[in-house]
Amino acid sequence: MRTPRNDQLTETDRAKGRGQHVPERRCVVTGEVSPAEQLVRLALGPDGTIAPDVHGKAPGRGAWIGVNRAALEAARAKGKLKGGLARALHESHIVIPDDLGERIEAQLMRATLDRLGLESRSGTLISGSDKIEQAARRGQVRLLLHANDAGEDGRKKLAQAWRVGEEDEGSGREGLILPVDRQSLSMALGRENAVHLAIVDARAADRVLAHLTRWQFFTGWSRDAADRVSTNDSRSAGKETASTDSDTDSATSDAY
Repeated sequence: MRTPRNDQLTETDRAKGRGQHVPERRCVVTGEVSPAEQLVRLALGPDGTIAPDVHGKAPGRGAWIGVNRAALEAARAKGKLKGGLARALHESHIVIPDDLGERIEAQLMRATLDRLGLESRSGTLISGSDKIEQAARRGQVRLLLHANDAGEDGRKKLAQAWRVGEEDEGSGREGLILPVDRQSLSMALGRENAVHLAIVDARAADRVLAHLTRWQFFTGWSRDAADRVSTNDSRSAGKETASTDSDTDSATSDAY
């Protein structure tokens, strides 16, 4: 997965820098191994039905995917997803819902918005242009976020204040545009007109990014797409090997 344009260090980056073990999992579609926090777990139900488990906490066996929704749908249509899951889970009877991609996307969105709500209640998230600008110029902002219908002028103004506060002028540092509008953000945070958000704690920023980057990657959300929304106002085929969460002691096991 790509690193966000903020170049924000994630908890995985920090752990690697400290020489700590970072759990990794293998994607059943591509065979590629990546940090578990970047992938999505698929849980096997008692009846053989596959269900998304974006928090990685559902009981029983599970396997992992590290592809976006388009690649997942293509792999499902070609039978590659079912084959990869069957090998990974050692299970012949597997039922993959037609709306699996939609369910995953909905769970990723909910997990991200819930995380933002928790940070809001804990005081690590602030909103409002004036408040964010002041915090940014003081060097207190660790992550800057915008609703997808936030005005370009407002986004640029806050990004400039952030660069000034970080003594990083000329770097092109910008906030991230969320795949939801201000109404969805406002409902998630229990605040009126939540358009711009800022995280003022490094660990909180890591927590938010862990959810947000997976959501953005899976949906294929890009800054270009976000800019088009604002202007109008408003990985894949490869190796087939896979491992599951039954391998509990390997660096590339699937235990979460």
